[in-house]
Amino acid sequence: MRSRLKIILLGMVVLLSFLPQMEVPYLTTLVLFIFMYAVLAESWNILSGYTGYFSFGHVTFFGVGAYGSGIFIAKLGWHWSVAALMGGMWALLLALVVGYPLLRLKGPFFAISMLGLSQTMRLSALIFGRLTGGGLGMSLPPVQNLSEIYYAMGTVALIVSLCAYYIDRSKFGLSLIAIREDEIAAAATGIHTERYKYIAFLLSAIFPGIVGGVYGTYLSYLHPDDMFSLGFNIKMIIMPILGGAGTFLGPIIGAVALSVISEILWVKFPFFHLGLYGIIIVILVLYLPNGITGLFQRRD
Repeated sequence: MRSRLKIILLGMVVLLSFLPQMEVPYLTTLVLFIFMYAVLAESWNILSGYTGYFSFGHVTFFGVGAYGSGIFIAKLGWHWSVAALMGGMWALLLALVVGYPLLRLKGPFFAISMLGLSQTMRLSALIFGRLTGGGLGMSLPPVQNLSEIYYAMGTVALIVSLCAYYIDRSKFGLSLIAIREDEIAAAATGIHTERYKYIAFLLSAIFPGIVGGVYGTYLSYLHPDDMFSLGFNIKMIIMPILGGAGTFLGPIIGAVALSVISEILWVKFPFFHLGLYGIIIVILVLYLPNGITGLFQRRD
């Protein structure tokens, strides 16, 4: 079963790698966004799905990466691909600074503190206008070739998926799950809970920072309300929960499912799609408490 799944996934990777050559811009853009959402969902899942430290503000790293990348492009003239990697480094640096004190908080206190951090970063982007453009936003040189953005997003999605696959099947992943189930008991058995939480926090920060930089290049315009959007925050939480939090495939399935549902509703019901989207999410969460992957687990 596992070997068959690996063959299917490998086939999908090969197929998606040829999509830009088919010259279907709409489909290419849709898959590009699915890649981005898969990265965000999988990154959130590395921390919140496995350790149980529920984050309400992971968009912080997405926005910091976008602005970090944008500053290197607009102020220093760097190529967008290198700048996006540096955006990931900015997000990682922020996680290194705030991770230790925030992870000492638990439950709703950690969740609220992460939400507060995201709003602090949004206000900082508004205040430091000389660097970020403030409320006027920051314009970036547009990328003429959509394929470059597509392959960049796809590469990051592949890397974070491989990282999540390793975590799901490693001693490190089992340690994170032990922390989620009972942190005190995990510490009593010799698991270095502080260290493992910190590593998971860092891993969950760097990938959103990179795709934030790529997304900013795709838009060629950055604004604090967009880069630290509450909508991104919500999607980063809903997608892994719908697919199955604490699993490798759950966030990917959730990203694909919600992206496709959202697109269909937007096309069919342009004036009511947000309301219908919300209703469908509520129904799915109520009737699939363990996510879509939970259906397959019960069958096994």
